[in-house]
Amino acid sequence: MTEITFAAVAAPFDRDLEACFARIEAILDDARAAGAQVVALPEAALGGYVADLAIGGQVEPPPALRLDGPEVQRLADLAGDLVVCAGYCEDDGEHRYNSAVAVHAGAVLGNYRKVHQPLNEGTVYMRGDALEAFDTPYGRMGLLICWDKGFAEAARTLALQGAEVICCLSAWPMSRTERAERIEDDRWSKRFNLFDQSRALDNQIVWLASNQTGSFGSLDFVGQAKVVGPGGDVLAVTGTGPGIAVATVDVAKELAAHRQGMCNLRDRRPDVYRLGEWMVPA
Repeated sequence: MTEITFAAVAAPFDRDLEACFARIEAILDDARAAGAQVVALPEAALGGYVADLAIGGQVEPPPALRLDGPEVQRLADLAGDLVVCAGYCEDDGEHRYNSAVAVHAGAVLGNYRKVHQPLNEGTVYMRGDALEAFDTPYGRMGLLICWDKGFAEAARTLALQGAEVICCLSAWPMSRTERAERIEDDRWSKRFNLFDQSRALDNQIVWLASNQTGSFGSLDFVGQAKVVGPGGDVLAVTGTGPGIAVATVDVAKELAAHRQGMCNLRDRRPDVYRLGEWMVPA
């Protein structure tokens, strides 16, 4: 199967887990009705995100959930024939991680711990240390979370492992300073969208970008969930409020079409790249 229907979700989530699951169930019903097979829910869809990212800001940890716990199993059962990706606060018994899980037919397909942390996030979560693609019934996929999209190396690592689709789950807010009157005009809103198109084009892959909407604590989220094709074209996008962006892509055909000529992965020159820790800004 190469023609796949993708759904990227923009929606609000908070600390009320029962309300989160009720919203997720309704979203999955709508996604199924639209013919979706892969659904990307936002970062922290199970229990909400942190309330403040400012250094020294008020931090209320989300509920910590185990990968093998009842909440993730409940999500996996709700997924049924869909592949569903969702963010949660992972408890491994010793630390908390800002994690994303991919589930299908009652089982976990992949789990990812956020590698790149912005601002105050490190006071709540430990950093992840691995980027790993995994197989699904709808092709090989990878997971990223929010600020990860700002680092080309993260998406490239997954693409080099054969990921044809990357789901990047976000709780991406507007700027804390010099904020625009309209969400669409905010500089961090524009960066969110630019990163999405760039990472898809960098690797000539299908890119799903989910995001939270509304407000939580001091954060106002920009929404604008989208599906981006391997040429960097936005195939479907929501507004700044809740919604589902749905697009059908013949993945094998589109990847082949974009890679048969100018192929980013084939034409790399890792022998001349200098990827050390030098010249890092203070």
